[in-house]
Amino acid sequence: MKANDCRVDTIRRYPEKSLAITQRLAGSSLVKLGFDESAAIGEAKRCLGNILCKSCDLCRLFCPDLAITRNENKIEIDDNYCKGCGICASICPKGAIKMVLEE
Repeated sequence: MKANDCRVDTIRRYPEKSLAITQRLAGSSLVKLGFDESAAIGEAKRCLGNILCKSCDLCRLFCPDLAITRNENKIEIDDNYCKGCGICASICPKGAIKMVLEE
């Protein structure tokens, strides 16, 4: 059993530009100006690019051997207790846990 980097990493949001207060008072323009192209791409990657663990803990809840624990936002699988049933890998909605042959 292998947990593929099952950490919950946070990536800061890109700052969104907005009008200065004097410009807001002068007219009825949009206050929030949105992102430029590079910031929009970065923000999309931040939100849509993370296909790893989202801390749903389904793997831990469904493990019949209680072999899965979470320590400081990282999933750990204890090979001494894991029997290789594959329930965790099949239940993971993000595919963060994979069944691999032991060498």
